[in-house]
Amino acid sequence: MTWRVSDLVELVELEEKVGSWWHRFVTRHSEVHHPDAQVKLEEIQQLLGIWFRALGGDGALEVAGADATEMNVRRNLLQRVAGTHRRFHLAWLDENALRLPPAIDAFPERSLNRDLYLWLAALAAMGHGAERAPWFLHNQQLTLAALERWPGLWEKYQALVRAHLQQRPHPGRLPPDEREQELAIREALVEPGSQERLPPAGRPPAPVPLWLHPNPPAPTVMPAVEPPRDPEATGGRTRELEEVPRKQTEQAEQPESDRGLITVRMENIFSWGEHVHVDRGTEDEEDETRADEVARDLDKISVTRHGKAAKTRLKFDLDLPSESEDDQVVNDGILLPEWHWKQRRLIPDHCRAVELVAADAEPVPLPERLKKTATKLRNQFQALAPARIWYKARPDGSEVDLDAYLRYRTDRASGCDVPADNLYREMRAGARDLACLLLADLSLSTDTWIDDHTRVLDVIQDSLYLFAESLAATGDQFGIYGFSSRKRDPIRIHLVKHFDEGYGGRVRGRIAALKPGYYTRLGAGIRYATEVLKAQGAGRRLLLILTDGKPNDLDQYEGRYGIEDTRHAVQAARNLGFHPFCVTIDEKGNDYLPHLFGSTGFVVIRNPAELPAELPLLYARLTAQP
Repeated sequence: MTWRVSDLVELVELEEKVGSWWHRFVTRHSEVHHPDAQVKLEEIQQLLGIWFRALGGDGALEVAGADATEMNVRRNLLQRVAGTHRRFHLAWLDENALRLPPAIDAFPERSLNRDLYLWLAALAAMGHGAERAPWFLHNQQLTLAALERWPGLWEKYQALVRAHLQQRPHPGRLPPDEREQELAIREALVEPGSQERLPPAGRPPAPVPLWLHPNPPAPTVMPAVEPPRDPEATGGRTRELEEVPRKQTEQAEQPESDRGLITVRMENIFSWGEHVHVDRGTEDEEDETRADEVARDLDKISVTRHGKAAKTRLKFDLDLPSESEDDQVVNDGILLPEWHWKQRRLIPDHCRAVELVAADAEPVPLPERLKKTATKLRNQFQALAPARIWYKARPDGSEVDLDAYLRYRTDRASGCDVPADNLYREMRAGARDLACLLLADLSLSTDTWIDDHTRVLDVIQDSLYLFAESLAATGDQFGIYGFSSRKRDPIRIHLVKHFDEGYGGRVRGRIAALKPGYYTRLGAGIRYATEVLKAQGAGRRLLLILTDGKPNDLDQYEGRYGIEDTRHAVQAARNLGFHPFCVTIDEKGNDYLPHLFGSTGFVVIRNPAELPAELPLLYARLTAQP
């Protein structure tokens, strides 16, 4: 029999089409999902954060997506053929976040899927600070605590239990040991606290989506990684992936060189999760969307270092800083403490802040694009400046103070021997008893592009220009500083404008010379700014913090550690009578800033392009408060 090429192509296409039909059929019938009733975490993430904290959850924890974890549960024949029912999205708490499934479509009613999110957040709120018992008993204790403290949840919980019991394996179809286990779980769900122990079995039970994870993955701590030395290594186009949970990581060795072809039987590759040291160049991948798929599917990211430029760069909580030129060092710096939240103590002299100044910054005029806005803001801010007033009874002045002179003549006429002083008056401009320090975050993330023409750093620079123009019109005392960090030593403090320095072309030149730095050790930056404000004699002192993300650094200053240290620094500034206020363009700022600055101590600017015009007006509102 003779085959034509066209016949072979049609046969292959038919085989692929039949295979895709079979895959969809088996997958659809192996697991029960209700995509029409699906609720995504991103839809109610902000609500869940408020709900979790309102019920007593830890305010330092953010609400984030949970990775799927593999569980060796019993599967039926159809599930084994389809290769499903192996990985599950469950909820758990770690030291940084409340991890919830990225989407829930387990129930046919959307209201039930939404209620499951609310129930899991309530359950996790009861687990804050609680002593951890075995998984089976622990979740019953959390359920009882939630239902006793919030009786209004009873109806939602019972509806969720009824719906979930219909989906659990039938006890009669299980082996005796697994049957006893399943019956105990069912009793514990219907009547929390009724079961003290989970009967042992050869396999783990089917997952319970109404409870927290029995064995949550431990967060992986990667060793500190220095910025790449090769400037070409930062080439390529960067794209930020959305809806990608924080990935676990492991360090892997880079293959020595490109040593040719390796033959792999494709039928032996079952998942992306198996790391193999394949000798493959970084520019071999032509399809950029394939990199997205791999990043989303991997449970654990293997990270290595080399000096070659990648064709595609993806950003999802695994970005590394680039080298930047140092400014001139002003002094050896000052030592600052740092709060260790696990040890509950302040570590003295733990960080070193080094002051730098852009010595080669030439005086520059205000950019032409900002002149119209600056003129409008100056006119508005001049109204904030106190009016010129007469200072009376002065030893000297431009005019005689008639009131003081008449009192003097009257006293002398009555026989009182009073000195002839303080008989003049002088017109002077009033002054507000106010000092403001603006602390700008200059970390690597400011090098991110917000559109085709503007970076975050460009927006920050424009904001500093207009802020300085506005405050110069009021006569208020103000200083401008930038900061970034590279571990705890050094904390780089960029001096843009001292309090005792006038605003002019040289200050604008320093603003124009600002460059993206490294990381954001925010607690150290706030403590340095607090020390500077201590030297100002104003009765009211405002610390304005401009940032675009969460506290982070190369070492342990990540997640909960950085959050708690920053919160401690903010509270210390408030205890001194200062007024710290945070302005951020981080869309996720509402998740963690209330814990740091309080509900009224921050503002999130949704559109970064609006920051330059909004920052001076925000200052006007803050300083207008009594």
